[in-house]
Amino acid sequence: MSTSQDGRAAAARKPLKVLVYSDDVTTRQQVILALGRRPHPDLPEVEYVEVATEPVVISNMDAGGVDLAILDGEAVPAGGLGIAKQLKDEIYQCPPVVVLIGRPQDAWLATWSRAEATVPHPIDPVQLAEAVTALLRPRLTSTTVPATT
Repeated sequence: MSTSQDGRAAAARKPLKVLVYSDDVTTRQQVILALGRRPHPDLPEVEYVEVATEPVVISNMDAGGVDLAILDGEAVPAGGLGIAKQLKDEIYQCPPVVVLIGRPQDAWLATWSRAEATVPHPIDPVQLAEAVTALLRPRLTSTTVPATT
């Protein structure tokens, strides 16, 4: 096995930690169901942290170890767009953020919040998996051992 394969195999054993925030348990369950245990065959399994309030999002993100955050832009009283902006402003090397938006017109707010991706409600499992995979892949390559020539 090559050195790069060793790195990928090691990364595959450690689950990726994905924080899912919404005040609505149904939305959190839809996200988790859409992504499943492994959003893409190239990725390791995913471990979910379900969060229903802004203070718990901030606490989990401050603690570190989260590879990706999926935030509901329609959550109340604290929407995911505002939380994304706060996380990007306050956390050094903040993990990537996906925001679920209710209206296409809210895409400009996602840009303001510095979220790396948006996915509209109702959740399209294929679109969500593509966005999550695109954001998680680079996090794996930064932890793998480079191939030797």
